[in-house]
Amino acid sequence: MLSVVRVHLPSDIPIVGCELTPYVLLRRPDRTVTTDDVSEINPLDGHFLRYKWYRVQSDKKVAVCSIHPSEQATLQCLGCVKAKIPVAKSYHCTPKCFSDAWQHHRVLHDRAASAVNDNGNEEEELFGRFNNSGSGSSNTTLSASASSASLTNGAAPVYPAAITQRSGGETWFEVGRSKTYTPTADDIGHVLKFECVVVDAETKLTVGHSSTLLTSRVIPAPSPSPRRMIPVDGMGHLDAEGRITSSGSFTVLSYNILSDSYASSELYNYFPSWALSWPYRRQNLLREIVGYRADIICLQEVQSDHYEEFFAPELDKHGYYGLYKKKTNEVFLGNANTIDGCATFFRRDRFSHVKKYEVEFNKAAQSLTDAMIPTSQRKTALNRLVKDNVALIVVLEAKVNNQPVDNPGKRQLLCVANTHVNVHDDLKDVKLWQVHTLLKGLEKIAASADIPMLVCGDFNSVPGSAPHSLLAMGKVDPSHPDLAVDPLTILHPRTKLVHQLPLVSAYSSFARTIGVGYEQHRRRLDSTTNEPLFTNVTRDFIGSLDYIFYTADSLVVESLLELLDEESLRKDTALPSPEWSSDHIALLAEFRCCKNRSRR
Repeated sequence: MLSVVRVHLPSDIPIVGCELTPYVLLRRPDRTVTTDDVSEINPLDGHFLRYKWYRVQSDKKVAVCSIHPSEQATLQCLGCVKAKIPVAKSYHCTPKCFSDAWQHHRVLHDRAASAVNDNGNEEEELFGRFNNSGSGSSNTTLSASASSASLTNGAAPVYPAAITQRSGGETWFEVGRSKTYTPTADDIGHVLKFECVVVDAETKLTVGHSSTLLTSRVIPAPSPSPRRMIPVDGMGHLDAEGRITSSGSFTVLSYNILSDSYASSELYNYFPSWALSWPYRRQNLLREIVGYRADIICLQEVQSDHYEEFFAPELDKHGYYGLYKKKTNEVFLGNANTIDGCATFFRRDRFSHVKKYEVEFNKAAQSLTDAMIPTSQRKTALNRLVKDNVALIVVLEAKVNNQPVDNPGKRQLLCVANTHVNVHDDLKDVKLWQVHTLLKGLEKIAASADIPMLVCGDFNSVPGSAPHSLLAMGKVDPSHPDLAVDPLTILHPRTKLVHQLPLVSAYSSFARTIGVGYEQHRRRLDSTTNEPLFTNVTRDFIGSLDYIFYTADSLVVESLLELLDEESLRKDTALPSPEWSSDHIALLAEFRCCKNRSRR
Protein backbone atom coordinates (compact mmCIF):
# COMPACT_ATOMS: atom_id res chain seq x y z
CA MET A 1 0.00 0.00 0.00
CA LEU A 2 1.09 3.59 -0.62
CA SER A 3 2.68 5.18 2.46
CA VAL A 4 4.52 8.37 3.43
CA VAL A 5 8.09 7.80 4.53
CA ARG A 6 9.18 11.35 5.27
CA VAL A 7 8.22 15.01 4.83
CA HIS A 8 10.44 18.04 5.28
CA LEU A 9 11.03 21.58 4.00
CA PRO A 10 14.32 22.80 2.50
CA SER A 11 14.05 25.77 4.88
CA ASP A 12 11.87 25.91 7.97
CA ILE A 13 11.65 29.73 7.91
CA PRO A 14 8.69 30.74 5.73
CA ILE A 15 8.68 34.19 4.12
CA VAL A 16 5.67 36.11 2.85
CA GLY A 17 5.31 35.73 -0.90
CA CYS A 18 7.76 32.82 -1.21
CA GLU A 19 6.23 29.49 -2.16
CA LEU A 20 6.73 26.57 0.23
CA THR A 21 7.20 23.19 -1.46
CA PRO A 22 7.61 20.31 0.99
CA TYR A 23 9.73 17.32 0.09
CA VAL A 24 7.50 14.23 0.38
CA LEU A 25 9.12 10.79 0.13
CA LEU A 26 6.68 7.96 -0.66
CA ARG A 27 6.91 4.18 -0.61
CA ARG A 28 4.99 2.47 -3.41
CA PRO A 29 3.18 -0.87 -2.99
CA ASP A 30 6.18 -2.60 -4.65
CA ARG A 31 8.40 -1.17 -1.83
CA THR A 32 10.25 1.26 -4.12
CA VAL A 33 10.42 4.92 -3.09
CA THR A 34 9.57 8.03 -5.07
CA THR A 35 9.04 11.77 -4.67
CA ASP A 36 6.45 11.92 -7.47
CA ASP A 37 3.10 13.41 -6.52
CA VAL A 38 0.11 11.03 -6.39
CA SER A 39 -3.03 13.04 -7.04
CA GLU A 40 -6.71 12.15 -6.80
CA ILE A 41 -6.92 12.36 -10.59
CA ASN A 42 -4.13 9.79 -11.00
CA PRO A 43 -4.26 7.48 -7.96
CA LEU A 44 -1.71 4.75 -7.40
CA ASP A 45 -3.03 1.31 -6.49
CA GLY A 46 -6.35 2.88 -5.44
CA HIS A 47 -4.80 5.55 -3.21
CA PHE A 48 -3.77 9.20 -3.46
CA LEU A 49 -2.32 11.93 -1.24
CA ARG A 50 -4.29 14.70 0.43
CA TYR A 51 -2.50 17.85 1.59
CA LYS A 52 -3.56 20.57 3.99
CA TRP A 53 -1.91 23.69 5.36
CA TYR A 54 -2.88 25.34 8.63
CA ARG A 55 -2.07 28.62 10.28
CA VAL A 56 -1.43 28.08 13.96
CA GLN A 57 -2.98 31.13 15.63
CA SER A 58 -1.64 31.63 19.14
CA ASP A 59 -3.42 33.75 21.70
CA LYS A 60 -0.04 35.41 22.29
CA LYS A 61 0.80 38.01 19.63
CA VAL A 62 4.37 38.12 18.36
CA ALA A 63 6.22 40.87 16.46
CA VAL A 64 9.21 40.10 14.25
CA CYS A 65 12.54 41.95 14.24
CA SER A 66 13.02 44.00 11.06
CA ILE A 67 16.79 43.38 11.08
CA HIS A 68 16.84 39.75 12.16
CA PRO A 69 13.43 38.52 10.93
CA SER A 70 13.87 35.07 12.44
CA GLU A 71 14.01 36.70 15.91
CA GLN A 72 11.10 37.93 18.04
CA ALA A 73 10.96 41.71 18.50
CA THR A 74 11.20 43.31 21.94
CA LEU A 75 11.57 46.97 20.89
CA GLN A 76 9.65 49.28 18.62
CA CYS A 77 10.85 52.59 17.15
CA LEU A 78 8.14 55.14 17.95
CA GLY A 79 9.65 57.51 15.41
CA CYS A 80 8.61 55.07 12.71
CA VAL A 81 5.10 54.92 14.10
CA LYS A 82 4.87 58.72 14.15
CA ALA A 83 6.22 58.98 10.59
CA LYS A 84 3.79 56.28 9.40
CA ILE A 85 6.63 54.15 8.10
CA PRO A 86 5.45 50.55 7.50
CA VAL A 87 5.13 49.04 10.97
CA ALA A 88 7.21 45.96 10.11
CA LYS A 89 10.28 48.21 9.78
CA SER A 90 9.88 49.59 13.30
CA TYR A 91 10.63 46.39 15.27
CA HIS A 92 13.98 45.31 16.73
CA CYS A 93 14.97 42.27 18.77
CA THR A 94 17.44 43.91 21.19
CA PRO A 95 18.72 47.39 22.09
CA LYS A 96 22.05 46.45 20.44
CA CYS A 97 20.22 45.48 17.26
CA PHE A 98 18.55 48.90 17.16
CA SER A 99 21.82 50.71 17.94
CA ASP A 100 23.82 48.81 15.32
CA ALA A 101 21.18 49.45 12.68
CA TRP A 102 20.68 53.12 13.52
CA GLN A 103 22.72 54.61 10.67
CA HIS A 104 20.71 52.57 8.18
CA HIS A 105 17.45 53.01 10.08
CA ARG A 106 17.82 56.79 10.20
CA VAL A 107 17.62 56.85 6.40
CA LEU A 108 14.01 55.65 6.68
CA HIS A 109 13.14 58.66 8.79
CA ASP A 110 14.95 61.05 6.44
CA ARG A 111 13.25 59.53 3.41
CA ALA A 112 9.86 59.68 5.09
CA ALA A 113 10.35 63.33 5.95
CA SER A 114 11.36 64.24 2.39
CA ALA A 115 8.71 62.16 0.61
CA VAL A 116 5.85 64.62 1.22
CA ASN A 117 5.27 66.80 -1.80
CA ASP A 118 3.96 70.37 -1.79
CA ASN A 119 0.35 69.19 -1.60
CA GLY A 120 1.01 67.03 1.42
CA ASN A 121 0.52 63.85 -0.58
CA GLU A 122 2.86 60.92 -0.53
CA GLU A 123 5.38 60.78 -3.33
CA GLU A 124 5.81 57.30 -4.74
CA GLU A 125 9.43 56.24 -4.86
CA LEU A 126 10.90 53.59 -7.08
CA PHE A 127 10.79 50.12 -5.56
CA GLY A 128 8.89 50.95 -2.41
CA ARG A 129 6.67 53.48 -0.70
CA PHE A 130 6.80 55.34 2.57
CA ASN A 131 3.88 57.05 4.25
CA ASN A 132 5.02 59.96 6.34
CA SER A 133 3.98 62.88 8.45
CA GLY A 134 7.02 63.54 10.60
CA SER A 135 10.45 62.40 11.67
CA GLY A 136 12.50 61.69 14.73
CA SER A 137 13.24 58.43 16.49
CA SER A 138 12.73 56.84 19.86
CA ASN A 139 12.34 53.31 21.07
CA THR A 140 10.36 51.59 23.76
CA THR A 141 9.65 48.11 25.02
CA LEU A 142 6.65 46.55 23.32
CA SER A 143 3.61 46.46 25.53
CA ALA A 144 0.99 43.78 25.10
CA SER A 145 -1.49 46.29 23.76
CA ALA A 146 0.97 47.84 21.31
CA SER A 147 1.93 44.43 20.05
CA SER A 148 -1.66 43.33 19.58
CA ALA A 149 -2.58 46.47 17.73
CA SER A 150 0.16 46.28 15.16
CA LEU A 151 0.54 42.64 14.20
CA THR A 152 -2.06 42.58 11.46
CA ASN A 153 0.43 44.16 9.00
CA GLY A 154 -1.86 47.11 8.36
CA ALA A 155 -5.02 45.13 7.62
CA ALA A 156 -7.46 43.00 9.56
CA PRO A 157 -6.65 39.31 9.03
CA VAL A 158 -9.19 37.33 7.07
CA TYR A 159 -9.42 33.78 8.36
CA PRO A 160 -11.51 30.88 7.07
CA ALA A 161 -14.80 30.52 8.87
CA ALA A 162 -14.13 26.93 9.86
CA ILE A 163 -11.90 26.41 12.90
CA THR A 164 -10.31 23.00 12.63
CA GLN A 165 -8.99 22.70 16.15
CA ARG A 166 -8.40 24.71 19.32
CA SER A 167 -6.14 23.45 22.04
CA GLY A 168 -3.81 24.86 24.65
CA GLY A 169 -4.27 28.49 23.64
CA GLU A 170 -3.83 27.74 19.94
CA THR A 171 -6.31 27.73 17.09
CA TRP A 172 -5.59 26.04 13.74
CA PHE A 173 -7.08 27.62 10.64
CA GLU A 174 -7.01 25.78 7.35
CA VAL A 175 -5.33 27.99 4.73
CA GLY A 176 -4.52 25.65 1.84
CA ARG A 177 -5.29 22.29 0.23
CA SER A 178 -2.42 21.79 -2.20
CA LYS A 179 1.10 20.51 -1.81
CA THR A 180 2.52 24.01 -2.06
CA TYR A 181 1.58 27.10 -0.09
CA THR A 182 2.59 30.74 -0.38
CA PRO A 183 2.47 32.60 2.96
CA THR A 184 0.55 35.87 3.02
CA ALA A 185 0.74 38.96 5.21
CA ASP A 186 -1.95 37.41 7.42
CA ASP A 187 0.50 34.64 8.33
CA ILE A 188 3.22 36.95 9.70
CA GLY A 189 4.24 35.93 13.21
CA HIS A 190 2.39 32.61 13.04
CA VAL A 191 3.57 29.02 12.71
CA LEU A 192 2.37 27.01 9.72
CA LYS A 193 1.51 23.33 9.82
CA PHE A 194 1.70 21.01 6.81
CA GLU A 195 -0.27 17.77 6.80
CA CYS A 196 0.00 14.91 4.32
CA VAL A 197 -2.13 11.75 4.48
CA VAL A 198 -2.90 8.77 2.24
CA VAL A 199 -6.55 8.54 1.15
CA ASP A 200 -8.52 5.60 -0.27
CA ALA A 201 -9.62 6.69 -3.75
CA GLU A 202 -12.94 4.81 -3.53
CA THR A 203 -14.12 5.53 0.01
CA LYS A 204 -12.30 8.90 0.36
CA LEU A 205 -11.32 7.83 3.88
CA THR A 206 -7.84 8.39 5.24
CA VAL A 207 -5.55 5.42 5.60
CA GLY A 208 -3.05 5.33 8.43
CA HIS A 209 -1.65 8.29 10.30
CA SER A 210 -1.03 11.69 8.79
CA SER A 211 2.51 13.02 8.43
CA THR A 212 2.96 16.60 9.63
CA LEU A 213 5.58 19.27 10.06
CA LEU A 214 5.64 22.67 11.73
CA THR A 215 7.49 25.67 10.39
CA SER A 216 9.07 28.54 12.25
CA ARG A 217 7.04 31.73 12.48
CA VAL A 218 6.32 33.38 9.15
CA ILE A 219 8.42 36.49 8.59
CA PRO A 220 7.76 39.43 6.27
CA ALA A 221 9.85 39.66 3.15
CA PRO A 222 12.65 42.11 3.97
CA SER A 223 12.51 45.21 1.80
CA PRO A 224 15.38 47.60 1.13
CA SER A 225 15.21 51.36 1.20
CA PRO A 226 13.78 52.64 -2.09
CA ARG A 227 16.23 53.77 -4.75
CA ARG A 228 15.03 56.90 -6.50
CA MET A 229 15.54 58.09 -10.05
CA ILE A 230 17.69 61.22 -10.08
CA PRO A 231 17.28 63.66 -13.00
CA VAL A 232 20.50 64.60 -14.76
CA ASP A 233 20.92 68.34 -15.42
CA GLY A 234 17.37 68.80 -14.16
CA MET A 235 15.88 67.63 -17.45
CA GLY A 236 13.67 64.84 -16.16
CA HIS A 237 10.24 65.22 -14.60
CA LEU A 238 7.75 63.01 -12.78
CA ASP A 239 4.99 61.34 -14.75
CA ALA A 240 1.55 60.42 -13.38
CA GLU A 241 3.00 57.26 -11.81
CA GLY A 242 5.80 59.06 -10.01
CA ARG A 243 8.44 57.97 -12.55
CA ILE A 244 10.91 60.47 -13.96
CA THR A 245 10.49 60.68 -17.71
CA SER A 246 10.45 62.99 -20.69
CA SER A 247 8.84 62.88 -24.09
CA GLY A 248 10.28 60.06 -26.20
CA SER A 249 12.42 58.67 -23.39
CA PHE A 250 12.88 55.06 -22.32
CA THR A 251 14.57 53.28 -19.43
CA VAL A 252 17.15 50.46 -19.45
CA LEU A 253 18.01 48.15 -16.55
CA SER A 254 21.20 46.08 -16.30
CA TYR A 255 21.48 43.55 -13.47
CA ASN A 256 23.58 40.49 -12.67
CA ILE A 257 21.11 38.53 -10.54
CA LEU A 258 23.57 35.91 -9.17
CA SER A 259 22.85 32.48 -10.58
CA ASP A 260 21.64 29.93 -8.06
CA SER A 261 24.37 27.55 -9.24
CA TYR A 262 26.98 30.04 -7.95
CA ALA A 263 25.16 30.95 -4.73
CA SER A 264 26.75 28.35 -2.47
CA SER A 265 26.57 28.54 1.30
CA GLU A 266 30.35 28.10 1.40
CA LEU A 267 30.98 31.15 -0.74
CA TYR A 268 28.29 33.27 0.94
CA ASN A 269 28.59 31.93 4.47
CA TYR A 270 27.70 35.37 5.87
CA PHE A 271 24.25 35.15 4.28
CA PRO A 272 21.27 33.54 6.11
CA SER A 273 20.45 30.17 4.55
CA TRP A 274 16.75 30.98 4.22
CA ALA A 275 17.55 34.14 2.24
CA LEU A 276 20.07 32.31 0.04
CA SER A 277 17.49 29.74 -1.06
CA TRP A 278 16.32 30.16 -4.65
CA PRO A 279 12.57 30.14 -3.82
CA TYR A 280 13.16 33.25 -1.70
CA ARG A 281 15.68 34.98 -3.94
CA ARG A 282 13.68 34.56 -7.13
CA GLN A 283 10.62 36.25 -5.62
CA ASN A 284 12.70 39.04 -4.13
CA LEU A 285 14.55 39.57 -7.42
CA LEU A 286 11.31 39.57 -9.39
CA ARG A 287 9.75 42.09 -7.03
CA GLU A 288 12.79 44.35 -7.40
CA ILE A 289 13.02 44.01 -11.19
CA VAL A 290 9.31 44.62 -11.76
CA GLY A 291 9.41 47.53 -9.32
CA TYR A 292 11.89 49.39 -11.50
CA ARG A 293 9.37 49.35 -14.38
CA ALA A 294 12.14 49.51 -16.98
CA ASP A 295 11.27 49.49 -20.67
CA ILE A 296 14.29 47.28 -21.44
CA ILE A 297 15.80 44.76 -19.01
CA CYS A 298 19.25 43.18 -19.44
CA LEU A 299 19.92 40.36 -16.96
CA GLN A 300 23.07 38.32 -16.53
CA GLU A 301 23.63 34.99 -14.76
CA VAL A 302 20.15 33.74 -15.60
CA GLN A 303 20.05 29.95 -15.47
CA SER A 304 18.42 28.39 -18.51
CA ASP A 305 15.85 26.51 -16.43
CA HIS A 306 15.06 29.63 -14.42
CA TYR A 307 14.54 31.63 -17.61
CA GLU A 308 12.12 29.09 -19.08
CA GLU A 309 10.26 28.20 -15.90
CA PHE A 310 10.22 31.50 -14.00
CA PHE A 311 11.51 34.76 -15.48
CA ALA A 312 10.03 34.44 -18.97
CA PRO A 313 6.49 33.51 -17.81
CA GLU A 314 6.50 35.90 -14.83
CA LEU A 315 7.76 38.91 -16.77
CA ASP A 316 5.33 38.05 -19.56
CA LYS A 317 2.54 38.73 -17.06
CA HIS A 318 3.96 42.24 -16.68
CA GLY A 319 4.00 42.93 -20.40
CA TYR A 320 7.55 41.90 -21.31
CA TYR A 321 8.82 39.81 -24.20
CA GLY A 322 12.08 37.96 -23.58
CA LEU A 323 15.08 36.75 -25.58
CA TYR A 324 17.77 34.50 -24.15
CA LYS A 325 21.27 33.32 -24.96
CA LYS A 326 22.67 30.48 -22.89
CA LYS A 327 26.39 30.17 -22.35
CA THR A 328 28.10 27.48 -24.36
CA ASN A 329 29.05 24.35 -22.44
CA GLU A 330 32.49 23.31 -23.62
CA VAL A 331 33.98 24.13 -20.20
CA PHE A 332 30.91 23.74 -17.98
CA LEU A 333 30.66 20.24 -16.50
CA GLY A 334 27.44 20.49 -14.48
CA ASN A 335 23.77 19.98 -15.30
CA ALA A 336 23.04 21.52 -18.71
CA ASN A 337 19.80 23.01 -17.36
CA THR A 338 21.72 25.09 -14.83
CA ILE A 339 24.03 26.78 -17.32
CA ASP A 340 23.48 30.52 -17.03
CA GLY A 341 23.31 33.13 -19.74
CA CYS A 342 22.06 36.57 -20.72
CA ALA A 343 18.36 37.46 -20.91
CA THR A 344 17.00 40.63 -22.52
CA PHE A 345 13.38 41.66 -22.01
CA PHE A 346 11.47 44.60 -23.46
CA ARG A 347 8.00 45.98 -23.00
CA ARG A 348 5.72 44.84 -25.80
CA ASP A 349 3.83 48.15 -25.73
CA ARG A 350 7.05 50.16 -26.27
CA PHE A 351 9.13 48.06 -28.66
CA SER A 352 8.96 45.28 -31.22
CA HIS A 353 11.70 42.77 -31.98
CA VAL A 354 13.51 43.27 -35.30
CA LYS A 355 16.62 41.08 -35.14
CA LYS A 356 18.76 39.07 -32.76
CA TYR A 357 22.51 38.37 -32.95
CA GLU A 358 24.18 35.78 -30.74
CA VAL A 359 27.88 36.15 -29.97
CA GLU A 360 29.64 32.98 -28.83
CA PHE A 361 33.19 33.85 -27.84
CA ASN A 362 34.13 30.16 -28.11
CA LYS A 363 33.44 30.27 -31.85
CA ALA A 364 35.42 33.49 -32.16
CA ALA A 365 38.27 31.80 -30.28
CA GLN A 366 38.25 28.90 -32.74
CA SER A 367 38.40 31.28 -35.69
CA LEU A 368 41.18 33.28 -34.06
CA THR A 369 43.37 30.27 -33.32
CA ASP A 370 42.85 28.84 -36.80
CA ALA A 371 44.01 32.12 -38.30
CA MET A 372 46.79 33.21 -35.93
CA ILE A 373 48.09 30.34 -33.80
CA PRO A 374 50.48 27.65 -35.06
CA THR A 375 48.92 24.19 -35.18
CA SER A 376 51.13 22.85 -32.39
CA GLN A 377 49.95 25.57 -30.01
CA ARG A 378 46.24 25.63 -30.83
CA LYS A 379 45.15 23.29 -28.05
CA THR A 380 46.93 25.42 -25.45
CA ALA A 381 45.47 28.56 -26.97
CA LEU A 382 41.93 27.20 -26.96
CA ASN A 383 42.28 26.09 -23.35
CA ARG A 384 42.98 29.72 -22.48
CA LEU A 385 40.41 31.37 -24.73
CA VAL A 386 37.42 29.01 -24.52
CA LYS A 387 35.45 30.11 -21.44
CA ASP A 388 31.82 29.74 -22.61
CA ASN A 389 31.01 33.46 -22.34
CA VAL A 390 28.41 34.95 -24.69
CA ALA A 391 26.71 38.18 -25.67
CA LEU A 392 23.16 38.79 -26.83
CA ILE A 393 22.55 41.66 -29.26
CA VAL A 394 18.96 42.68 -29.95
CA VAL A 395 17.70 45.24 -32.46
CA LEU A 396 14.39 46.77 -31.41
CA GLU A 397 11.96 49.12 -33.11
CA ALA A 398 10.22 51.76 -31.02
CA LYS A 399 6.46 51.98 -31.23
CA VAL A 400 4.58 55.25 -31.51
CA ASN A 401 1.30 55.29 -29.58
CA ASN A 402 1.78 51.52 -29.04
CA GLN A 403 1.88 50.94 -32.82
CA PRO A 404 4.87 50.30 -35.12
CA VAL A 405 5.96 53.23 -37.22
CA ASP A 406 4.30 52.79 -40.65
CA ASN A 407 6.81 54.85 -42.63
CA PRO A 408 10.01 52.78 -43.02
CA GLY A 409 11.96 55.97 -43.52
CA LYS A 410 11.10 57.02 -39.97
CA ARG A 411 11.78 53.74 -38.20
CA GLN A 412 13.17 54.32 -34.71
CA LEU A 413 15.60 51.49 -34.19
CA LEU A 414 17.69 50.72 -31.11
CA CYS A 415 20.50 48.18 -30.71
CA VAL A 416 20.94 46.68 -27.22
CA ALA A 417 23.94 44.49 -26.37
CA ASN A 418 23.87 42.39 -23.20
CA THR A 419 26.98 40.47 -22.13
CA HIS A 420 28.80 38.77 -19.27
CA VAL A 421 32.58 38.83 -19.71
CA ASN A 422 34.92 36.20 -18.24
CA VAL A 423 35.47 36.51 -14.52
CA HIS A 424 39.04 35.23 -14.01
CA ASP A 425 41.35 38.09 -13.09
CA ASP A 426 44.46 36.26 -14.29
CA LEU A 427 43.01 36.19 -17.83
CA LYS A 428 43.25 39.92 -18.54
CA ASP A 429 44.04 39.23 -22.18
CA VAL A 430 40.89 37.11 -22.54
CA LYS A 431 38.68 39.79 -20.98
CA LEU A 432 40.04 42.46 -23.31
CA TRP A 433 39.81 40.19 -26.36
CA GLN A 434 36.16 39.38 -25.57
CA VAL A 435 35.24 43.07 -25.22
CA HIS A 436 37.15 43.94 -28.39
CA THR A 437 35.38 41.12 -30.28
CA LEU A 438 31.98 42.38 -29.12
CA LEU A 439 32.75 45.98 -30.10
CA LYS A 440 33.91 44.92 -33.57
CA GLY A 441 30.61 43.12 -34.06
CA LEU A 442 28.70 46.22 -32.97
CA GLU A 443 30.74 48.36 -35.36
CA LYS A 444 29.54 46.17 -38.23
CA ILE A 445 25.93 46.73 -37.19
CA ALA A 446 26.55 50.48 -36.89
CA ALA A 447 28.07 50.54 -40.37
CA SER A 448 24.96 48.96 -41.86
CA ALA A 449 22.46 51.23 -40.12
CA ASP A 450 22.52 54.58 -38.37
CA ILE A 451 21.26 53.23 -35.06
CA PRO A 452 21.58 54.25 -31.38
CA MET A 453 23.37 51.63 -29.28
CA LEU A 454 23.44 50.47 -25.68
CA VAL A 455 26.11 48.13 -24.34
CA CYS A 456 25.09 46.66 -20.98
CA GLY A 457 26.33 43.93 -18.73
CA ASP A 458 28.77 42.56 -16.21
CA PHE A 459 32.19 43.13 -17.77
CA ASN A 460 34.13 41.79 -14.77
CA SER A 461 36.48 44.73 -15.31
CA VAL A 462 37.10 47.54 -12.86
CA PRO A 463 37.19 51.21 -13.93
CA GLY A 464 40.51 52.05 -15.53
CA SER A 465 41.21 48.48 -16.62
CA ALA A 466 42.03 47.83 -20.27
CA PRO A 467 38.52 46.56 -21.16
CA HIS A 468 36.94 49.58 -19.46
CA SER A 469 39.36 51.95 -21.23
CA LEU A 470 38.53 50.39 -24.59
CA LEU A 471 34.81 50.82 -23.96
CA ALA A 472 34.92 54.31 -22.47
CA MET A 473 37.84 55.89 -24.36
CA GLY A 474 37.69 54.00 -27.65
CA LYS A 475 41.31 52.82 -27.25
CA VAL A 476 43.82 51.30 -24.87
CA ASP A 477 47.09 53.04 -24.05
CA PRO A 478 49.92 50.83 -25.40
CA SER A 479 51.64 51.14 -22.02
CA HIS A 480 48.61 49.96 -20.05
CA PRO A 481 49.75 47.37 -17.46
CA ASP A 482 46.98 44.94 -18.44
CA LEU A 483 48.64 44.48 -21.83
CA ALA A 484 51.62 42.85 -20.15
CA VAL A 485 49.51 39.68 -19.92
CA ASP A 486 49.33 38.40 -23.50
CA PRO A 487 50.92 34.94 -23.77
CA LEU A 488 49.17 34.21 -27.09
CA THR A 489 49.99 37.65 -28.58
CA ILE A 490 46.30 38.00 -29.50
CA LEU A 491 46.42 41.69 -28.55
CA HIS A 492 49.03 42.51 -31.18
CA PRO A 493 49.40 44.88 -32.83
CA ARG A 494 48.38 47.24 -30.03
CA THR A 495 47.08 49.70 -32.61
CA LYS A 496 44.13 47.40 -33.35
CA LEU A 497 42.74 47.93 -29.84
CA VAL A 498 40.43 50.73 -30.91
CA HIS A 499 36.84 51.22 -32.00
CA GLN A 500 34.82 54.06 -33.54
CA LEU A 501 31.63 53.87 -31.48
CA PRO A 502 31.08 57.06 -29.42
CA LEU A 503 30.40 55.14 -26.20
CA VAL A 504 29.99 56.90 -22.86
CA SER A 505 29.20 55.36 -19.48
CA ALA A 506 25.73 56.42 -18.35
CA TYR A 507 26.64 56.78 -14.69
CA SER A 508 29.50 59.17 -15.46
CA SER A 509 26.70 61.70 -16.08
CA PHE A 510 26.52 62.25 -12.33
CA ALA A 511 30.02 63.74 -12.44
CA ARG A 512 28.98 66.22 -15.15
CA THR A 513 25.92 67.37 -13.21
CA ILE A 514 26.22 70.41 -10.99
CA GLY A 515 23.77 71.93 -8.54
CA VAL A 516 22.44 71.64 -5.04
CA GLY A 517 21.64 68.08 -4.04
CA TYR A 518 24.01 66.33 -6.46
CA GLU A 519 27.04 66.31 -4.17
CA GLN A 520 25.96 63.09 -2.47
CA HIS A 521 25.69 61.33 -5.82
CA ARG A 522 29.10 62.55 -6.96
CA ARG A 523 30.59 61.28 -3.70
CA ARG A 524 29.51 57.79 -4.76
CA LEU A 525 31.70 58.00 -7.86
CA ASP A 526 35.38 57.26 -8.32
CA SER A 527 36.98 60.67 -8.82
CA THR A 528 39.42 59.36 -11.47
CA THR A 529 37.07 57.41 -13.75
CA ASN A 530 33.68 58.93 -12.74
CA GLU A 531 32.29 55.41 -12.39
CA PRO A 532 30.35 54.15 -9.33
CA LEU A 533 32.53 53.22 -6.38
CA PHE A 534 30.94 49.78 -6.45
CA THR A 535 28.39 47.66 -8.23
CA ASN A 536 29.58 44.37 -6.69
CA VAL A 537 30.02 43.92 -2.94
CA THR A 538 31.11 40.71 -1.22
CA ARG A 539 33.30 39.95 1.79
CA ASP A 540 36.26 39.49 -0.59
CA PHE A 541 35.70 42.28 -3.13
CA ILE A 542 34.14 45.69 -3.49
CA GLY A 543 34.25 47.57 -6.77
CA SER A 544 32.50 48.30 -10.06
CA LEU A 545 32.13 45.57 -12.68
CA ASP A 546 28.78 46.50 -14.26
CA TYR A 547 28.13 49.30 -16.75
CA ILE A 548 25.60 50.78 -19.14
CA PHE A 549 27.35 52.39 -22.13
CA TYR A 550 25.49 54.41 -24.77
CA THR A 551 26.31 56.10 -28.07
CA ALA A 552 26.52 59.76 -27.14
CA ASP A 553 25.88 61.00 -30.68
CA SER A 554 22.36 59.60 -30.66
CA LEU A 555 21.28 59.26 -27.01
CA VAL A 556 21.17 61.59 -24.01
CA VAL A 557 20.93 60.53 -20.35
CA GLU A 558 17.83 61.97 -18.69
CA SER A 559 17.96 60.34 -15.25
CA LEU A 560 19.74 57.61 -13.30
CA LEU A 561 18.80 55.25 -10.50
CA GLU A 562 20.61 56.48 -7.43
CA LEU A 563 23.64 54.50 -6.32
CA LEU A 564 23.84 52.72 -3.01
CA ASP A 565 26.15 54.04 -0.35
CA GLU A 566 27.47 52.58 2.89
CA GLU A 567 24.35 53.65 4.78
CA SER A 568 22.13 51.91 2.22
CA LEU A 569 23.85 48.61 2.96
CA ARG A 570 23.33 47.23 6.42
CA LYS A 571 26.25 47.71 8.76
CA ASP A 572 28.96 45.05 8.70
CA THR A 573 27.40 43.04 5.89
CA ALA A 574 28.10 42.42 2.25
CA LEU A 575 25.88 41.42 -0.64
CA PRO A 576 23.75 39.48 -1.09
CA SER A 577 21.60 40.31 1.91
CA PRO A 578 18.02 39.52 2.88
CA GLU A 579 17.01 42.83 1.27
CA TRP A 580 19.17 42.63 -1.87
CA SER A 581 19.23 39.14 -3.36
CA SER A 582 22.28 39.50 -5.61
CA ASP A 583 25.90 40.35 -4.89
CA HIS A 584 25.60 42.99 -7.65
CA ILE A 585 23.41 46.10 -7.61
CA ALA A 586 21.04 47.02 -10.42
CA LEU A 587 21.83 49.92 -12.74
CA LEU A 588 18.98 51.83 -14.38
CA ALA A 589 19.22 54.74 -16.80
CA GLU A 590 16.66 56.80 -18.68
CA PHE A 591 17.61 57.90 -22.18
CA ARG A 592 16.22 60.20 -24.83
CA CYS A 593 17.05 60.02 -28.52
CA CYS A 594 18.74 63.09 -29.94
CA LYS A 595 19.90 64.29 -33.35
CA ASN A 596 23.02 62.55 -34.61
CA ARG A 597 26.36 64.24 -34.15
CA SER A 598 29.67 63.27 -35.71
CA ARG A 599 31.20 59.98 -34.60
CA ARG A 600 34.69 59.49 -33.18
